[in-house]
Amino acid sequence: MNHVAKLACGLALAGTVAATLQAQEMRPDRAIKFRQGVMYAMNVNIGVLSRMAKGEIPYDKDAAALRAKNLTELARMPWEGFVPVSHEGPRTKAKPEIWQDKAKFDKLAEAMQAELPGLVAATQSGELSRLKSALTPVADACTKCHDAFVNE
Repeated sequence: MNHVAKLACGLALAGTVAATLQAQEMRPDRAIKFRQGVMYAMNVNIGVLSRMAKGEIPYDKDAAALRAKNLTELARMPWEGFVPVSHEGPRTKAKPEIWQDKAKFDKLAEAMQAELPGLVAATQSGELSRLKSALTPVADACTKCHDAFVNE
């Protein structure tokens, strides 16, 4: 399955689960599927940007701008899937510290989101060097959160 199809499936799953989460009592399995689907879609988008920045695929201003925009929209979504009951669901890579230090978790999520407008602006410039510069703080913010809260 190609990346576009996987992304479409991930977004469809995220949308379906988001609607379900709002309409029903929050079940751990649904919260987990929701956040994992959104995180997968985020990973696909940042992966394309990263491969462009590394020269692994050709730089395409329009594709980069779309990926940055997607990432910005997706970055607001996964946090609602980290509800208190979701640590009781199927085993995931999420560390218990997410629920033990929710304030730190939320702060790191907000820090990543704060870097995204710069990434969008960089991709709209059409300059690969600006993409590279703007991608670094986004990736660093992701890494800080994953180091603290994800069992890799």
